[in-house]
Amino acid sequence: MRTTRRFEGQVVVITGGNRGIGASIVQQFLEEGAKVAILSRRDISAFLIPLQRQSYHVEAIETVITDAQRVKDAVARVIEMWGRIDIVVNNAAAISREPVTAMSLESWHSVIDVNVNAPFYLCHAVIPYLIEQGSGTIVNMSSVAAKVGDLTAAPVYGTSKGAVTTLTRSLARQLAPYKIRVNAVAPHAIVTEMSGQWSEEKRASVIATIPLGRMGEAREVASVVLFLASEEATFITGETINVNGGYLMD
Repeated sequence: MRTTRRFEGQVVVITGGNRGIGASIVQQFLEEGAKVAILSRRDISAFLIPLQRQSYHVEAIETVITDAQRVKDAVARVIEMWGRIDIVVNNAAAISREPVTAMSLESWHSVIDVNVNAPFYLCHAVIPYLIEQGSGTIVNMSSVAAKVGDLTAAPVYGTSKGAVTTLTRSLARQLAPYKIRVNAVAPHAIVTEMSGQWSEEKRASVIATIPLGRMGEAREVASVVLFLASEEATFITGETINVNGGYLMD
């Protein structure tokens, strides 16, 4: 259990917050005093109830993140419930594994919709509230694939994450006058359900390319998200922070 309360009373909105990296982000924000609203189209009560029993302020807001109007309605619901939004984390993501020669147009549009359109819809819905209150921070989830291209996924994944990186920079420039910071995190080789599907051979080959000699943990990505959202990072905006064990140093 953490002893710091950096986010006491602050309100966090996050997508994809019930498993993997997202679940760790939620847990760490709650431990540090935040109220967390998870936007989800699924029933995530099995994840929420144990947290609520610990008296954490965490709620699920039912929505479809690829539907702009429903996202707008969900944001309004958070404002109605807690009166403000301080931090937005665009964490939800989709991936496709087909090679370009086999990938369907449906797969392309599906990944772009979740990885590019959905983050924009949430930012677009929240920004007016952040401007009105004169503060706020947005953290987007990018990927090492945005910088080096797709290694094991379809080309749409890296393309979508590259768009997230550019969106981050563009928003950071336009929102800086309103004291709103926008940054991104670019993980690689993190232990999650997705990487849990890798073969032992693939896992070994990935680890062999990482100078620190191991895969990362979800909590290590989450801690960077919290840093970027905190008062410790008030002079950082428009940046994408690598969390990859030294695989890519730029």
